Amino acid sequence: MTSEIAEFRAEKDEFFRDSDQSPLTPEQQETFEGLRYFTEDPAYTVIATLAPADDDAPVTMVTSKGTVQTFLRVGRLHFTIDGQPAELTLFQDTEGQSLFLPFSDATSGAETYGAGRYVEVEALGQRDGQQRVGIDFNLAYNPYCAYNEDWICPVPPAENHLGIAIRAGEMNFHA
Repeated sequence: MTSEIAEFRAEKDEFFRDSDQSPLTPEQQETFEGLRYFTEDPAYTVIATLAPADDDAPVTMVTSKGTVQTFLRVGRLHFTIDGQPAELTLFQDTEGQSLFLPFSDATSGAETYGAGRYVEVEALGQRDGQQRVGIDFNLAYNPYCAYNEDWICPVPPAENHLGIAIRAGEMNFHA
């Protein structure tokens, strides 16, 4: 495991265990022994090309509480993973401040949180006239509602379901 991933995971465990901002309840924090992760695998670090969205109409996503949150479609990310072509829609908050990549895959509900996970992206600039984006699924994480039902989290839309298993990043949480 790279030292960056190991350090990130250790810091996250410390935050969950010790911070009053943790998504865990105080009772959960008392017995928390750390999150579970898949073994880091460089095959789950990909470079995607971004096909910009054709329409800028707001998109609503249902949340874990049944309410809705509004996002904007940035575009469709195209990449190859595990030898297979894949696509995910990249979203942005309505203020244009942050990018959002929610997804579910063949591990959802079994090895990983049933509703899906989130992963951060990194803009890598253009190459051959196409915007490139880095995705490291080793850093995929559960939304806070996976730890505590008091949190409200957007559920990844059907268009962001991958039919393959992404065995990278955070696994199911067991209190």
